[in-house]
Amino acid sequence: MRDFEELVAEAEAADVTGWGFDFLDGRATEERPPWGYAHLLAEHLAQVSSALDLDTGGGEVLDEAPVLPAHMVATEAWEPNAARARERLEPRGVRIVESTRSLHDRSFELISSRHPIAPDFPEIHRLLHPGGRYVAQHVGPGSCFGLTEHFLGPQPDARRGRDPRDEAAAAEAAGLVIDELRTATCRITYTDVGAIVWILRKCPWWVPGFTASAYEPQLRELDARMRAGEPFRDVSTRHLIRAHRPRH
Repeated sequence: MRDFEELVAEAEAADVTGWGFDFLDGRATEERPPWGYAHLLAEHLAQVSSALDLDTGGGEVLDEAPVLPAHMVATEAWEPNAARARERLEPRGVRIVESTRSLHDRSFELISSRHPIAPDFPEIHRLLHPGGRYVAQHVGPGSCFGLTEHFLGPQPDARRGRDPRDEAAAAEAAGLVIDELRTATCRITYTDVGAIVWILRKCPWWVPGFTASAYEPQLRELDARMRAGEPFRDVSTRHLIRAHRPRH
């Protein structure tokens, strides 16, 4: 394994825009939920003529679908990601917008999202056709908190957020009907400190204000453990929500 300084410098210089995770190849692994979200999304997209993908990132997941509907829109608020999404998806006829504010009521047969930041169910209801569907994979409670708490200490209140039952209840309160709610807990393993630095830059809300220099003691502790053959293990939690807007 390369030395600590080299691994950290490489991770600090690496690109973190978009939602690709190629940097982690060979240095971190994460199990995937059993429902196969990208494949599920592709199946739904092939069956509709209009769809909206919320918080699309760089458009990586949406671009995996071999068939896109004729009227396809995606939202992305962070400009570096939006630029990537435009480059990737506009040649396929996808319109990229910052938010849903400019979109008309009942515009879409399908609304999707992989890891929405804060799902706005009343807005989703507004934008769906009667009979239209919401298909999304959400981040669940306590996801990746082992890493967060290594740097910040226990976070009991934050761990309780993103409960799938609460989100399903919020969807129902907005007028949607829940068709399916599934949950999964997936193992994550990090094998070098560069992977830790990179993922904390990629997901800055995990450890707000993170820099390698500010958290060097904690990083060196992790580095020593991993060099001794002890990977850092964590879990991610995910839930699949499938819902629809009633026709009446």
